[in-house]
Amino acid sequence: MSNQQIQSNTLFSFNIDDAIFDAAYPGGGRDSYHPKMLTKVIIYAYTQRIYSSRQIAKAVRENIPFMWLAGRQRPDFRTLNRFRSQRMKDVLETVFTAVLQFLADEKYISLEHYFVDGTKIEANANRYTFVWGKAVSKHKAKLQAKVHALFVDIEAVEKQEEQEHRGQDLSELGESAEIGREKLEQMTQALESQLLEKPKDKPLKKAVQKLRKDLMPRLLKYEQYQVLLGDRNSFSKTDPDATFMRMKEDHIRNGQLKPGYNVQIGTEYQFILTYSLHPRPTDTRCLWPHMEKARRILGKLPQTVIADAGYGSEENYAYLENEHVKAVVKYGSYHKEKSKAWKENIGKIENWTYDEAEDTWKCPAGQMLHFRKESKETLESGYEIRKRHYRSESCDGCLLKERCTRSTGNREVVVSLERLRYQKQAREILRSEDGYALAVRRMTEPESVFEQLKNNRGFRRFLLRGMEKVTLEVGWLSLAHNLLKQAANDQKRKAAILQ
Repeated sequence: MSNQQIQSNTLFSFNIDDAIFDAAYPGGGRDSYHPKMLTKVIIYAYTQRIYSSRQIAKAVRENIPFMWLAGRQRPDFRTLNRFRSQRMKDVLETVFTAVLQFLADEKYISLEHYFVDGTKIEANANRYTFVWGKAVSKHKAKLQAKVHALFVDIEAVEKQEEQEHRGQDLSELGESAEIGREKLEQMTQALESQLLEKPKDKPLKKAVQKLRKDLMPRLLKYEQYQVLLGDRNSFSKTDPDATFMRMKEDHIRNGQLKPGYNVQIGTEYQFILTYSLHPRPTDTRCLWPHMEKARRILGKLPQTVIADAGYGSEENYAYLENEHVKAVVKYGSYHKEKSKAWKENIGKIENWTYDEAEDTWKCPAGQMLHFRKESKETLESGYEIRKRHYRSESCDGCLLKERCTRSTGNREVVVSLERLRYQKQAREILRSEDGYALAVRRMTEPESVFEQLKNNRGFRRFLLRGMEKVTLEVGWLSLAHNLLKQAANDQKRKAAILQ
């Protein structure tokens, strides 16, 4: 047997219950290809760096390992593509969970440590079909101004013609009031009914035509854009679920934004435990939804979560603490705090002394900063950050003032005590023996998996479009990776036994 045949045989050394696929086949119609066969063919194709449905169908006809997995059946590319992107949308996660259960039963994974990280993968979308949130708001505001101006002109004409009943309706529009599509439709219909009474009124006819052919379609387009944007700052017209992000794979080196998705994975022993996709360019706000998906797939949250500084926000620390999960998570200034320049910077509040009983801060010059007020900041996720404001009584004559602050008045600081408490906890964990070992191990966990997916298996751009289908694509890729990793571990075990 060839190496490919041996590998394909090793990849599927466990059984999956046929009942798992019942949700994909409600019954009726002509006989279908067996879902297990199609699943094996697609997973094996992903292990061989074959992602196109046409190329997979070609391999089924020409490649011996593929023929063996397909039982000499020949599904065409439409069948394969429909199966992986539509049929399996409610089943793939269940198959992934079944494989994880097999890996846990066979002691490949323990589900104790959870290493999380993210990477950006380019979407299957045109790079120049972008829509920016700020531009949409700007154009919509200009359109609203044109609508107001148009109705002001109509109102002026009606007043001249002493038709007060129409003028009174239009005068209800304030200059700053925003006109929605439904309200504009009602007002346009009112003008059209008025035009029936005066069919020779050219200014009114011209205004109705402008509303119907120009202003209303544009307003509808901008409102649709805002719905698609949500809380994002951009999207692609080709794939509206994709957001424009900066990619590391920038071969032109011009910092060009490209449409893509933020792929988050959690790993242990370089096996993918959970995968999730997000339309956000940063990792900070991806942790909570990713961990909730991990809870659904694993049945519980892992005991320990290890992540880099991109996840070190107060909100994420609070979430992990509330879920009783040990957080080995760095924060943005963790490594800077170790430098000599940081320790000698007297302007940093981290180098000051806090008296919890008196609720005061003492600066290196001996000045006391007393509490003044508390403010609150609510994030888009709903998390509330409480910030406390402190101010010194007098900084006049202080010899260290130039090194402490550029302000001409007294020194004032705004600080979240919860954030400082979480950072202190993280610092103690990371500097412990176990925490340091896990932080070092993180460098060889998800980052190595991303290296294998992107470089070794050449997956740098999605083939499908839309969040749902792209998530399925990552699911197939994760399944293929886990089975390849399992097969490689089996080969190592056999080699060790033979030695």
